[in-house]
Amino acid sequence: MSKPIQVALAGAGAFGIKHLDGIRNIDGVQVVSLIGRDFAKTKEVADQHGIGHVTTDLNESLALKEVDAVILCTPTQMHASQTLACLKAGKHVQVEIPLCDVYHEGQEVLRVQKETGLVAMCGHTRRFNPSHQWVHHKIKAGEFNIQQMDVQTYFFRRTNMNALGQARSWTDHLLWHHAAHTVDLFAYQCASPIVKANALQGPIHPALGIAMDMSIQLQAANGAICTLSLSFNNDGPLGTFFRYIGDTGTYLARYDDLFTGKEEKIDVSQVAVSMNGIELQDREFFAAIQEGREPNASIAQVLPCYQVLHDLEQQLARA
Repeated sequence: MSKPIQVALAGAGAFGIKHLDGIRNIDGVQVVSLIGRDFAKTKEVADQHGIGHVTTDLNESLALKEVDAVILCTPTQMHASQTLACLKAGKHVQVEIPLCDVYHEGQEVLRVQKETGLVAMCGHTRRFNPSHQWVHHKIKAGEFNIQQMDVQTYFFRRTNMNALGQARSWTDHLLWHHAAHTVDLFAYQCASPIVKANALQGPIHPALGIAMDMSIQLQAANGAICTLSLSFNNDGPLGTFFRYIGDTGTYLARYDDLFTGKEEKIDVSQVAVSMNGIELQDREFFAAIQEGREPNASIAQVLPCYQVLHDLEQQLARA
């Protein structure tokens, strides 16, 4: 495309702002419309980032002819329906993780994406973090094979707050949101589909209506295993920490940073053009649009993850 890619971004909260900050570093891309639930707060964010059009209605932005693509950073429960709306409006779309929290809705997104031929991807950021990319390159070069991944996803979230400490209008979910990162990354890094999955969950929170603790076991077709522990009750170091145990080494990935099993820091600054996983994710989205190709973390590539999450949800319901 000779002209800049013009983007509408829906969701002016904590994650939407991360995308806006990343897009600032990407040439040939301009955010021209910002959509948010609260007009005044959305306008404030838009003014800070030089965005001219502000609305509380996604459809208003989709009607703008100049908009080529949309990034959705909205509540989980809206993801599938809004992705469909973008595709049906003829817009390329990147939806933040998770694609859906009902599997058949994700299947419908893939059907419409194939029908339209538009670029559609999901924000599975772990595929793009330099730390995980470094490990991925080592695997592809035949220098490292995963035997086990041990993953901890820990937050302290006993009230419904977002990453900025602001009240959320929706409820987050350990299985459909946070487990999705690891389920997808495990299969992606192993280059092998998940063939076995088991889950246990702790008590359901009386106010939030969700399990606050969860344990998941996975096995890939190549024999590798993954152990994932998740909690919203953890009052300690927060975030997601990955231990890759392989045949030639052990690596600890903490977001964009990487260490050996002996806590020696590995320089991953040359892995990509940025150390920001969100920015790298956005770069892939826009490059796929410009080059007319399927992006990494396309809907087709990540949908098997949601099949696993669906199966685990069914398993937990029977327990």
